[in-house]
Amino acid sequence: MHTGKIKKIVSDRGFGFISDSDGREVFFHQSGLVDVRLESLTEGQAVEFDVETSPKGPRAINVKVSAAA
Repeated sequence: MHTGKIKKIVSDRGFGFISDSDGREVFFHQSGLVDVRLESLTEGQAVEFDVETSPKGPRAINVKVSAAA
C-alpha cells in the first residue's frame, strides 16, 4: 500500500490527483475511493492507496483516508 496526500480535487468531474510519498503524481477517480466520498476529501489530506497501471499511466485504487491522519 502506498501513502500520499491529496494534491488536487476536480469535484465536478469526479477525479483528482494524489502526490505520493515519492513525489509522483497519481490520478484517482471517485470510483476508486473506499469508505469516503469525493466531497469529503480535502487537498493536503493524507491517504493510503494501491496503484494499478492504466492506458493513461498510474491510477490510484482502494483510496482510503490514512489512519495516521
